[in-house]
Amino acid sequence: MDRFITLAIHTYPKALPIKTLLESEGVEVELHNVDLNDPKTAPGVRIRIRESDLPLALRLVENREIFDGSIEQTGKRERLLLLPVDFADHSEKAAKMAFQIAHELGADVILLHSIIPVETANTFQLSDTYKYEIPADIEATSQELSDARSMMKRFCDTLKEKIKSGEIPAARFRSEVLEGVPEEVIVQYSRDHSPAMIVMGTRGADKKQSELIGSVTAEVLDSCRVPVFSVPEDADSDLLSRLRKIDFFCNGDQQDILAIDSLHRMFPATRLIVRLIRVPSRRERKEPADEQTAETDLLLEPLLRYCREHYPNIVFSATTINLAECNEADVDLICVPNKKRNLFARVFNPSLAHKILFRADIPMIVIPV
Repeated sequence: MDRFITLAIHTYPKALPIKTLLESEGVEVELHNVDLNDPKTAPGVRIRIRESDLPLALRLVENREIFDGSIEQTGKRERLLLLPVDFADHSEKAAKMAFQIAHELGADVILLHSIIPVETANTFQLSDTYKYEIPADIEATSQELSDARSMMKRFCDTLKEKIKSGEIPAARFRSEVLEGVPEEVIVQYSRDHSPAMIVMGTRGADKKQSELIGSVTAEVLDSCRVPVFSVPEDADSDLLSRLRKIDFFCNGDQQDILAIDSLHRMFPATRLIVRLIRVPSRRERKEPADEQTAETDLLLEPLLRYCREHYPNIVFSATTINLAECNEADVDLICVPNKKRNLFARVFNPSLAHKILFRADIPMIVIPV
């Protein structure tokens, strides 16, 4: 028999909202030791549920604020993780990754979606995962906002179901639907709220390369001053649980040390194998392979020595690789330091992170330095 067991003992005023929450999620609840004549004075009210419902009930009670809509912003500074979504399948994969990271960091997740307002829709053509039809009038824009909010609610409900089932870790989250060009909205929201990280789903490399304009993710990682974690649509959603091999693209300067330290702080308890990679210049590519290797040894040896001394829990090596080989590497994650660059440089000379994004189907963290 599926017997009733005691989940918790509370006073009646505290037991009643827990009972309401559990029942709203399909859990049968009984309250024992309640004085029906004066229930508010009843001491030690037992909240009893069926034994088979215990795992679900614990997830619900331990994360009450996620399920009862009581998430409130406090006066103190929160640790945030920004998750732009467009409600496609890869948004769910990126969400699973984001919730795993948020759970580890103790961060709140902000789900962000944007639509283009009618007055600017005629002037923009988007690519990658963000596609929009041009609204005919203000009423159409209002309808798009309403539709977007409905889709966001359904997406949030899906996430709650996944938290209830244990498919994704529990993390507090809330949502925003804003008007504006997606990459501009994401960058501005990042400036205003300073998230610890941005997690973005991307298309596969073959689909990215077919785009004429570029990708929203590429624009964000080139412009943002917080780490950006890009998750390809065919990436392993359990990556973080088995993360081991990382390719770290660098040139051996002091800024690489800052990025390596940030990477170490992201995964302090993970025994990583990090390969320091230098991409040869066009001139060097014409040279024999052994000359390229000698140049790499000369430039990366000081950095390699520093890393081995200061991060003994990480196994470091160094090599040279061409960008064409990025997608062939046996690696779990790519990490790229991103230096601040002006608009002219971003438009006419895309960053290394931007180039790798379009060539690789491997998850990538871009760390601003």
